[in-house]
Amino acid sequence: MDPDTATDFTVENVEKALHQLYYDPNIENKNLAQKWLMQAQVSPQAWQFCWVLLRPEKVPEIQYFGASALHTKISRYWSDIPAEQYETLKTQLFSQIARFASGSKIVLTRLCVALASLALNMMPEAWPGAVSEMVRMFQEEGGQVDGRARCLALLELLTVLPEEFQTSRLPQYRKGQVRGALGREWTAVYPLLQQLLRQPDSPPLVKARVLKCLSSWVLLDVPLNESEGLVEASFTALADPELFDTAVEAIVNTISQPDSQRYVNTLLKLVPQVLQLQDQLRDAVQNGDMETSHGICRIAVSLGENHSRALLEQVEHWQSFLALVNMIMFCTGIPGHYPVNETTSSLTLTFWYTLQDDIMSFEAEKQAVYLQVYRPVYFQLVDVLLHKAQFPTDEEYASWSSDEKEQFRIYRVDISDTLMYVYEMLGAELLSNLYDKLGRLLTNTEPTTTWQHTEALLYGFQSIAETIDVNYSDVIPGLIGLIPRININNVQLADTVMFTIGALAEWLADHPVMLSSVLPLVLQALGNPDLSVSSVSTLKKICRECKYDLPPYANNIVAVSQEVLIKQIHKTSQCMWLMQALGFLLSALPVEEILRNLHSLITPYIQQLEKLAGETPNPSNKLAIIHILGLLSNLFTTLDITKQEEESGDNAPPIKSAPPQTGPNPVVVVLQQVFALIQTVLSKWLNDSQVVEAVCAIFEKSVKTLLHDFAPMVSQLSEMLGQMYSTIPQASALDLTRQMVHIFASETNHFPPIKALFELVTSVTLTIFQQGPRDHPDIVDSFMQLQAQALKRKPDLFLSESLDVKAVFHCGVLSLKFPEAPTVKSTCFFFTELIAHCADVPRVGQVVQEDGKLLLLAVLEAIGGQSSRSLMDQFAEVLFCLNKHCFALLTVWLKEALRSPGFPSSRVSDEQKDTFSQQVLRERVNKRRVKDIVKEFTLVCRGLHGTEYAADY
Repeated sequence: MDPDTATDFTVENVEKALHQLYYDPNIENKNLAQKWLMQAQVSPQAWQFCWVLLRPEKVPEIQYFGASALHTKISRYWSDIPAEQYETLKTQLFSQIARFASGSKIVLTRLCVALASLALNMMPEAWPGAVSEMVRMFQEEGGQVDGRARCLALLELLTVLPEEFQTSRLPQYRKGQVRGALGREWTAVYPLLQQLLRQPDSPPLVKARVLKCLSSWVLLDVPLNESEGLVEASFTALADPELFDTAVEAIVNTISQPDSQRYVNTLLKLVPQVLQLQDQLRDAVQNGDMETSHGICRIAVSLGENHSRALLEQVEHWQSFLALVNMIMFCTGIPGHYPVNETTSSLTLTFWYTLQDDIMSFEAEKQAVYLQVYRPVYFQLVDVLLHKAQFPTDEEYASWSSDEKEQFRIYRVDISDTLMYVYEMLGAELLSNLYDKLGRLLTNTEPTTTWQHTEALLYGFQSIAETIDVNYSDVIPGLIGLIPRININNVQLADTVMFTIGALAEWLADHPVMLSSVLPLVLQALGNPDLSVSSVSTLKKICRECKYDLPPYANNIVAVSQEVLIKQIHKTSQCMWLMQALGFLLSALPVEEILRNLHSLITPYIQQLEKLAGETPNPSNKLAIIHILGLLSNLFTTLDITKQEEESGDNAPPIKSAPPQTGPNPVVVVLQQVFALIQTVLSKWLNDSQVVEAVCAIFEKSVKTLLHDFAPMVSQLSEMLGQMYSTIPQASALDLTRQMVHIFASETNHFPPIKALFELVTSVTLTIFQQGPRDHPDIVDSFMQLQAQALKRKPDLFLSESLDVKAVFHCGVLSLKFPEAPTVKSTCFFFTELIAHCADVPRVGQVVQEDGKLLLLAVLEAIGGQSSRSLMDQFAEVLFCLNKHCFALLTVWLKEALRSPGFPSSRVSDEQKDTFSQQVLRERVNKRRVKDIVKEFTLVCRGLHGTEYAADY
């Protein structure tokens, strides 16, 4: 008999299905067996077959399934079990656990989990003192089972009990009751664990299980002072290599419990115990025993990190806490390179944040006292961190895997973040400190200095300067003066020099006289492919921040940039950044110079594009076309001459501004020159969405940057967009149309071409909807965003006779049912805009009045379970808008819609539907409240109300 077709859940069929699951080579058969077994597990017959499957003659796989079925029935279908059967079930489980105590470990664990689930469901009323009874049952001399096996079975049961509680599906009110009952039972568990851990003749396996059991129970927030003796015994266990890992887990879990900070006296007793581990820690580091040093470090950090405030407050014990801080400092500076020779130091970084936060949160007088002690500690920390951030020797670094190099990079970023944070405490003195060290290093005539030292100090500077305003600092001029003295003989050092200059770009804008010191270094680095990212990003920052001081250097910057672009030294993304840098640079020049530079910069690419436009389309010339179009897009993104007038008006001193511009914008001049060529490219590549996207991007970026200066192009671009979209509709064309509507629809002289374009793309898209829009969710998404933008910026577009408002409305209702979340969000946004114009746009008001009920039905269907729960806020907004603008209609529609049986879900009663309806209609001002009402109702509709899923919602 084939299990996948069987509905008869007998022992024989279960065994056949299990055989199929474990031994059938055919994956489909395995999947069918798995599915069938899951049904069997929840069937009423499971109560019969599970006990048979546990018989001694069965193999462990079959016994395991029997035990799992028992657990499933007890944990998920507790309400099916009659109260009079509780005792029998309990007795049977006890006897099975006793039998399996010396049998299969995996079956024993499942049986323990089943009994744990039974206990949790019966506690506290139906089974008071459950844990005490478990302990008693297993301590009694019993039959054939030896004492050690019984002891291990009891420990397994006691360990899984709190774990099962954490994952149980108990209702919230029961969870509180059961947690309280379990907490009271700790008095039965503690003496047993204490005795087993301290007994000299306890086997290591038993002690390890005791420690695991402690780890499990502390998750229930058992008071720290009530487990003090066990924690002490756990510290003793650290000396035994076999118990080390489990003891570490037990101590860390105990110390980390949020509740433990209340027990300051116990915490104070733990500090010397942690400090006593220092010899073991030093030996482990000396012997290269990474596991031991890692474990001890975890203990020290968990005590420091979780309880720094409580321990700082104990002023009379300040020396022992300072000793703990120094122990953690040792762990931060542990010898060796992360992550190859050690993985411990990264664990400590959060501690330094926590300690600093706690010190800085004290009131001023108290803070001053603590800073006297801890400022020197934090200066030492900076030295330690910069030492840890150093690269290994070139030879050693070359032997690292790419994964190790990436981990080291992330580690350095973490160190950088820590240094930036520490700056808040140490302030300007930290920069002076770093500067002095760097000065000594670079003026030292002895050749002992390695590039790694210099690089790490610069990295420290860069970390701080990147995010903190260092304009007031008196050491930066000195630093800029030192940079040219650095003997750059290594890629990593060169990279850091570049990034440091980039981090100081804002400072250079205020001190332009220093540009001549560093700009040559940046331009030289541009020619090195290994420094691609750092040199290009630094040049971009300088061009952005210092553009009004760069005209004297402009020719040189453009020449070097052109050279590296022609030589193709940089990858695509860096070429794009470089074009953005040049855009910033050119923005500050007079128009004729901008045009001259643009001509020399762009001409080679235009010639190349002309050549490519004449070729038959193929993959390689497609990439070249997209690359050139991308370069133009990025150049036009930042080339913005309007900013000159704004900045020279208020902030920038007059000497920094370029003369006011007259005549057309240089970008428009270039676009008009290449317009015909772009049309030629399009005519050949209209089928290719990536090329179309690249063309649209040029105009979209230009429109965004130029805004109203783009005006001369509106008419011809509108015409080209209309032709493009009519031939082959693409989402990028709609997005560009949206930009045009946003900026130009409100301008009288541009309204006609924009109106014509809007009506044309709407009509073409409506045809797509008639043919079946499911294959084009991106077009539907962009179309809905365009319609919403039109309603927002220029509702007059909806007054036109040529626009079929009714059809657009119906397309919206259809789009609400799409599975793609972004499309549904855009459609909801469209409807909120549309409904808001019911009163002032007659054709909109008419459509909503005639067909608004269809919209409401679609919204209710979505709330009823047809759409993702993550979209409920958007649907709530549509509902809120209907209520706000069409209250009388909504009242009638809601009544009619919710009258249908089983709508919007078979899980909701008429009473629940009425309540929902009344709650929604009541809220015409508070949108947040409507969102909550919808969330609540959707959970009821989906059968999730009051479940653990709802808790995350």
